[in-house]
Amino acid sequence: MYRKSHRIMPVQKYSKWNITDASLGTEELAHLEIICAIVHQLTRNLTPEEVVASGFDKYYVDHTLALWPQAAGGIPFNACEFQSKGDPITDLVEDMAAEQKARTTYDNILRLVKDPDVCDPIRFLREREIVHFQRFGEGLNVVKEHLDSKNFYAFNPEFDIRQK
Repeated sequence: MYRKSHRIMPVQKYSKWNITDASLGTEELAHLEIICAIVHQLTRNLTPEEVVASGFDKYYVDHTLALWPQAAGGIPFNACEFQSKGDPITDLVEDMAAEQKARTTYDNILRLVKDPDVCDPIRFLREREIVHFQRFGEGLNVVKEHLDSKNFYAFNPEFDIRQK
């Protein structure tokens, strides 16, 4: 059920929106698995000399050749990467921004890397980010269509109930 002002709306109103937390979360974990597989394949046979020459030595000291998700700048992945406000408009726009940032990262990788064994799966992941962006955009439109007020940005439609 989705709360719309004073009424409870059946989920069926949103059934045409075909992205769910479960399906998207599963796919995002698959993206991580693909990236980790690529990194593992590229680093599994490095010699200590190659580790140093590649600039991979600081990472190697902490993690050897194990996979440890982090940004290209060396900042480890953490829960601070997730943003959530409980306002469907804010959260969907944040989701859309995350998809665009991921697409841009893949674009940048494709500019730097020429190995087809790396580029082909990166292109696939880039395509999925575009689809996710489109699905979140559709979800944002569905949410806006079902709000009581067309003044979307003056209040949080999940919590602020306006008196008429």
